[in-house]
Amino acid sequence: MSQTNQARRLFLKQLGIVGGGLIVGLPLSACANPKDASHAGNAALQPNAFIHLSPSGEVNFYLPRSEMGQGTYHGLTTLIGEELDIDPASIRVHHATADTAFNNPEYDQQITGGSTSMKGSYLPLRQAAAEARALLLLAAVQQLGVPREQLRTDNGYVLHGEQKTPYAELVAVAAELKTPKDVALKEPSEFKYIGKQRPRLDGRAKATGTAEFGLDIDFPGLQRAVLVRCPVAGGTVNSVDDSAARSMAGVTQVVTIHNGVAVVAEHYYQAKLAAAKLVIDWQLPEKLSQFSSAEGQAQFAQALDADKSHEAFKQGDGGKALSAASRVLRADYWAPYLAHATMEPMNCTVKIADGEMDVWVGSQSPGLAQGLAAFYSGISKSKIRIHSTFLGGGFGRRTASDYVGEAVAIAKASGVPVQLIWSREDDTRHDLYRPASMARFAIGLSDDGRIDTWQVRRAGPNIMAYTVDEALDAMAPGFLPNGMVNWMSKAGYGLYDGWSLDHSSVEGLYEDYDARHKAVEHVTVDPGLPCGFWRSVGHSFSGFFKESMIDEVAVATEQDPVAYRLQHLSGNPRLANTLKVAAEKAGWPNAGSGERRLGVAAHNSFASSVAQVAEVSLENGAIRVHKVVCVVDCGRVVNPDVVKAQMESGILFGLTAALHGEITLKDGVVQQSNFHDYPVLRMPQTPEIDVHIIDSNEPPTGVGEPGTPPIAAAVANALFALTGQRLRSLPLKLAS
Repeated sequence: MSQTNQARRLFLKQLGIVGGGLIVGLPLSACANPKDASHAGNAALQPNAFIHLSPSGEVNFYLPRSEMGQGTYHGLTTLIGEELDIDPASIRVHHATADTAFNNPEYDQQITGGSTSMKGSYLPLRQAAAEARALLLLAAVQQLGVPREQLRTDNGYVLHGEQKTPYAELVAVAAELKTPKDVALKEPSEFKYIGKQRPRLDGRAKATGTAEFGLDIDFPGLQRAVLVRCPVAGGTVNSVDDSAARSMAGVTQVVTIHNGVAVVAEHYYQAKLAAAKLVIDWQLPEKLSQFSSAEGQAQFAQALDADKSHEAFKQGDGGKALSAASRVLRADYWAPYLAHATMEPMNCTVKIADGEMDVWVGSQSPGLAQGLAAFYSGISKSKIRIHSTFLGGGFGRRTASDYVGEAVAIAKASGVPVQLIWSREDDTRHDLYRPASMARFAIGLSDDGRIDTWQVRRAGPNIMAYTVDEALDAMAPGFLPNGMVNWMSKAGYGLYDGWSLDHSSVEGLYEDYDARHKAVEHVTVDPGLPCGFWRSVGHSFSGFFKESMIDEVAVATEQDPVAYRLQHLSGNPRLANTLKVAAEKAGWPNAGSGERRLGVAAHNSFASSVAQVAEVSLENGAIRVHKVVCVVDCGRVVNPDVVKAQMESGILFGLTAALHGEITLKDGVVQQSNFHDYPVLRMPQTPEIDVHIIDSNEPPTGVGEPGTPPIAAAVANALFALTGQRLRSLPLKLAS
């Protein structure tokens, strides 16, 4: 490895971009004690960062991943219950605070994302629970005076013949013992809870309104804040006339922070109404303020025309092999910027007192939130407590903590506890967007019609440049001046424009299908609109691009789209199997005829394989999706209902984007503001969804995101079968 590559890898590893090793039974002595472990006490058993057993019989689990509807609360608690041999429903679950003990082993940072919660926690959490159970058994050996071989456990008891000893009676002795080495995990044949259909453990709290989300936080003296940001992202305040706002009822303060002007008031709507009265002169960023979507797509195409790109992947002779192809098929595909539109808009509550800080927030990255809180307040991270809550949707948006930095800056400037609340308009106009992307394909065919060369060039922004900007602010040592840290963080944009490649920009474009020669190139085109992780990240557009293109090739060679895909999946047996099962379950191709037609797509992402068949028609000229058959291979399943729910959720999320999703700009200003002009799928538009899970003994893989990438292409391919129109741009719009 060259010195440059070594330096790059070290830099990315320090940012948590390169994954670390597994955390198995991580002892608390190896890291700082979790700051919210309030149940710890004398005679309590807490052998690791995740589990605490009290002498009163209470079992506490510190949930290391954020729960945003995707099922980590239920799934990870199930792992603990299985190996501890206790009903998961009896375990008290606590959202973990910011602490390195809860780092995601996939990233070596405390992040919930990349569909890694179950994949990364399956063995570590089982091991942690198994070691706790082993300690209880050792305690029983001492307390009961019987050999270990004569003991077993069942639902919170150690059994010896007819004698049942509750775990609670063994906790004090177990707490004094050393954790044994090489504790064996249960065999699958012994599972009581893993793989079983059970009601979600967080379902009752959410159904009854007792689950605590960020917007639920309240306490005496808390004031609400609304922040007015520059309509063009990155703009700063030149001057402000706040006289009208200050005179309005309930307003206590108006403060200017790093990216806008905040109104602080007794109640939210007082702050919102007063914020509308602010008169602000903005310093606009030059590049973004000159960008409009009407010309933007042409700019992406021009970049692809230019002979300048970054090589992302090469196999065989790469694109050079096109010259020897029997036939070459070419096409350009487009996907626009997209917002996240989480159900719960961004919010954060901050209280600063006596040189310490408390932050209440629903975050996918509590550690990053803590770091940014330190950056914007000047308070040491050791004196900042993050109180994690349920998230009303994340989809990658809450991996970033810009809203935390805003809330902290407002609390510091105002000197009072504040809850910053984003309106739906704020959320739509100031998001960290899914990058717009254009892909240009050149597919070289051999004499028999098979794909010999697969060449694709993608143009668009890089997410990681924006991630590095925020991450450096959060991770920089406290002794560095903020100005220097800001300068360092902005260097990341040049990093990804030049000598480094953000793989999420091209992921999913080339991996799935067999071809002797492959060439993948990237051209950075970035007008400056902030970008972030959006559900399934690069796969969200590459799934549409790649699966539409191979459908084009199948049609051009007069072959069945399913059969043609299978010809090119000899190196990808899991995806081939899901495709075969999906076609069978959907009745391919015979079920698609007359006014309804079928379209198919298959895609690997986050180590899982998903195939989907969409049944589509036109109703009064509008696209109508009647049914989606989905087959997923995600390894061993902990709860089948959660997997099905996530496939359904991913399909509906992707279908919303396929039919409606588009963020447009005029002179750098986002034109959409709420659900009337950035619509989401409604109940009457929701298709029947038939999910089938491949039975597998392999370790679990991703579930939260892999359902999204195939759906747009499946619908587009069905529309081609129905109308003969090949739609190469999202959202899907038929020519009149």
